[in-house]
Amino acid sequence: MKRTVPFWVSCLLLAAAGCSTAHYRKSADREAARVIAEKTPQVPNMETNFTIEKNPLVLQENLPVLTNSDASLGPAGEAERGARIISLEKALEIAVKNSRTYQNRKEILYLEALDLTLARYRFTPIFSTGVRTDYRGSRNVERDVKTGVDKLVEEHRWTGNSGVGMDMLLRSGARIATDFTMDFTRFLSGNPGWATSSRLAGTLTQPLWRGAGYKTVMENLTQAERDLLYALREFTRFRKDYTVQIVSAYYGVLQNRDSVRTAWLNYQAFKKSAERERAFAQEGQRKLSEVGRLEQEELNGETGWINAINAYKQGLDQFKIQLGLPTDNPLVLENRELAKLAIVHPDVGVEEAIRIALATRLDLYNVRNQYEDAARKVDLAKNGLKPDLDLVLSGSVNSKPGSGLPELDFNRTDWNAGLGINLPLDRKAERNTYRTSLINYDRALRSLELAVDNIKLDVYNDLRKLDQAKRNYETSVLGVDLNRRRVEEQDMLAELGRGTAEAKVAAQNSLTSSMNQRTGALVNHTIARLSLWRDLGILDIKENGQWEEIFNVKNQ
Repeated sequence: MKRTVPFWVSCLLLAAAGCSTAHYRKSADREAARVIAEKTPQVPNMETNFTIEKNPLVLQENLPVLTNSDASLGPAGEAERGARIISLEKALEIAVKNSRTYQNRKEILYLEALDLTLARYRFTPIFSTGVRTDYRGSRNVERDVKTGVDKLVEEHRWTGNSGVGMDMLLRSGARIATDFTMDFTRFLSGNPGWATSSRLAGTLTQPLWRGAGYKTVMENLTQAERDLLYALREFTRFRKDYTVQIVSAYYGVLQNRDSVRTAWLNYQAFKKSAERERAFAQEGQRKLSEVGRLEQEELNGETGWINAINAYKQGLDQFKIQLGLPTDNPLVLENRELAKLAIVHPDVGVEEAIRIALATRLDLYNVRNQYEDAARKVDLAKNGLKPDLDLVLSGSVNSKPGSGLPELDFNRTDWNAGLGINLPLDRKAERNTYRTSLINYDRALRSLELAVDNIKLDVYNDLRKLDQAKRNYETSVLGVDLNRRRVEEQDMLAELGRGTAEAKVAAQNSLTSSMNQRTGALVNHTIARLSLWRDLGILDIKENGQWEEIFNVKNQ
């Protein structure tokens, strides 16, 4: 009997200390993963098996090595020898696994899931416990009544208090609070022994007017449930947009490298022309002004080539950062990816495209639901203007007097029932909340109208960019053929001594420009096509960041 209370207290202390930080982390991850998995089926193309844990990236695994150097890159090409080659598919996979931006967006979704777990937890029994112990000693001089002699009296005792409580919010708005407390004292001097007492109490508070009703009580949980759904849609929309960003950046680097090659050919062409004209000048067949014009273009060509190399290297480093990789990591992009591109023009009309976008865009679903949230909050604000009327029931049971293990005596009870009312004489804050909710409702309606218009604008712009890129490509293909013939003609005339420097410069620069335009139009058309699928809401993204190619939009 004497060991009962100390042993119980020891168990409570051990239990409280037993929950490690690792336990709390794993518990949070399990709950967050569970609520995300519950809602994932409601969001098309949401990433399955969602987790914020990152696995170590083994970049060199199964990546081919660049063995040849590109002469058009000069010394920079030789420095790339031995670098790992990343295909577009591998770049998307790395971005999904390693990108800082992607990880941040995953963590935003995770935190929204954590908020929901807390909102749900508030509707479950919430237990609490605590223990306090004190050791007290005192020394006093007391006079014996019988003998009249002063004597020194020492008292030593050990006191403690422990309690267990439970609080629970019901969906009707009622709140139940219970607690069991126990006080004990162990006298270590004088007459050793135990003195104990305990008490069990409970209170139920039920709002009957203001704050009453299922919808009012459940609002925080309802909003938390909807907020997680919104976050899932936003993350899914982000995945689509992020894939387009990575693809655009990837092809942008390849386009810069193609510009280096074009600049190199341009530089070599002017260099060859300048050498030829100097040879003619030595024979007295060319004016020095003609030679000087070509020599100046040779210098300009070299400068343009060097600038193109720097732009390529800078773009490659920026792309590495976008993937979450160190800039000093020896990597290059697969140059053959650019050769795979072709003009694949979607056959979709404006009206059909808008119909699909308005039916599938996840961000529009969010705006629509947020408009519903605003309407719901108007009703909740109206409830806040009502008087407070609460039913309060409470009761308690005390222990039997005596020592030893406390035992509740149900013949020693107290109970109480009452009504509490608070008339709405001070509702300034609630009035402002209500008026704010009406304004927010109007704003939500305008946001919905604006979202619809912006989606239509996205579709219009995407279709315009597609058509423009297609026409630019067709024009640039013709331009390359035309200007190549012009260059060949000027070279032939120069060999016969009949050409002019100005004509040669104009033809060569036009060829360089049309070649760059052709590559740019091809890349722009590819990005515009992906952007159209994204803005129609039908660009499906795989787990590794790859997209599902769309062949027939009519079946969407």
